[in-house]
Amino acid sequence: MDIADLNIGAEASAFVRGMQANFIGGSWKAAQSGATLPVIDPGTGSEVAAIPACGAADVDEAVRAARAALEMGPWGRMPAADRGKLLWKLADLIDQKAEELAQIESLDTGRPIFECRIVDIPGSVQMLRYMAGWASKINGETMQLGVPGTLHAYTVREPVGVVAVIVPWNYPLELAVWRTAPALAAGCTVIIKPAENTSLSTLRLAQLIEDAGFPPGVVNVVTGYGEEAGAALAAHPGVDAISFTGSTETGRAIVHAAAGNFKRVFLELGGKSPAIVLPDADLDVTIPGVAGSIFFSSGQVCTAGSRLFVHEAIFDRVVEGVAGVAKSLKIGHGLDSATQLGPLVSAVQLDRVMGYVEAGRRDGARIVTGGARVGNAGYFIEPTVVVDTAPTMSIYREEVFGPVLCAVPFSDIDAAVAAANDSIYGLHASVWTQNLKAAHQIAGRIKSGNVCINTHNFFDPAFPMGGYKQSGWGRASGFAAIEHYTEVKGIVARL
Repeated sequence: MDIADLNIGAEASAFVRGMQANFIGGSWKAAQSGATLPVIDPGTGSEVAAIPACGAADVDEAVRAARAALEMGPWGRMPAADRGKLLWKLADLIDQKAEELAQIESLDTGRPIFECRIVDIPGSVQMLRYMAGWASKINGETMQLGVPGTLHAYTVREPVGVVAVIVPWNYPLELAVWRTAPALAAGCTVIIKPAENTSLSTLRLAQLIEDAGFPPGVVNVVTGYGEEAGAALAAHPGVDAISFTGSTETGRAIVHAAAGNFKRVFLELGGKSPAIVLPDADLDVTIPGVAGSIFFSSGQVCTAGSRLFVHEAIFDRVVEGVAGVAKSLKIGHGLDSATQLGPLVSAVQLDRVMGYVEAGRRDGARIVTGGARVGNAGYFIEPTVVVDTAPTMSIYREEVFGPVLCAVPFSDIDAAVAAANDSIYGLHASVWTQNLKAAHQIAGRIKSGNVCINTHNFFDPAFPMGGYKQSGWGRASGFAAIEHYTEVKGIVARL
């Protein structure tokens, strides 16, 4: 299908049809090898564009540009308030191009455009404005020493240096911004490597960064396959820190690659997030809430509420209600404003999710609703609710990253909390109840970086986001993100 046949505006269409290039040192460049890779529309399976397929040489050029901007360009000498102004200006440009960016993001990821309009674009703008405020408030402190003598001791926070930001394919624009904004506020320079199958919005972001007036080399974008460009970036000795969002398996490889020069590593990895529903929960809030936690973005969210623990007294009602929501969702192309559930991102992801569903069937799980592919064009799957699962089943234990919910009854809250914690992951969780005492007590017992009460998939620039266990290291928002991108230097003087 040609892009002209899709419901896309003139600006977004012109960008997608244009020649895509890397953004390195303030210049637009093809891959040095001349190689490209296709951009596939997940809603049709058709190629709509091509992007550079970069290798180690392109990555090296980007790292050198970032290093030069940090140490020899104006960025390192720029007043912190002026860095904040640039971040704010970029936020304004994204706001002005909101509909174009939403259309590009929907086409590239397959996600319904209403999601991009209400989440990705506002979330990107909010993070930039939040971090713009922090730029001028990164302070050290003085301290009283215990050793004898007249001494003056204090600390300063300095930028960690050149930061590599490797972005996943589910929220490419917003996550590129969320990982880059605190690094820029801290005074670092950045190389962004978007996922190979969703790079378009990051390349458009680079154009807006250029328009905002960031000095050359402060932000660079290189596209390509993870095993080539991503691996070269992770291992590069000129990179001081790396921020990776993606699978736990790839995160483990990032850690090994970073060991060469002991890069500082931030990881937001997988999740198998539990939702615990107590018998007094308000089902008018809970049923759409837990359904949204797994079906939003077709379940392709690291925090998706994929394990649902419901008290046996209301189990059947909740499962029936969530299944009803699943059956009611309109499945279609992301650029159709009526679409509520878009495709999975790729044929590979479709095969992966369907593999988990078939494995669940073979293992004895029962499909309440869904569980089948939809159509032959594009990568669509029905939203799926599964019961009669066991902790040994892969569909229950592993991150499916699709619209697949495992629902489990419980009678004892201690057993439910233990089951929720029985996972290698600990990224996100939720508790659904009208008893706030019980909610806060349970929240304190769940081993997870974030716990929500009567909501799920909650994000805010001020709210620290990150995981326990194999869900990652560090926090992606709030002042904790600034801390990740700064080094603390202690200075002492004998007076």
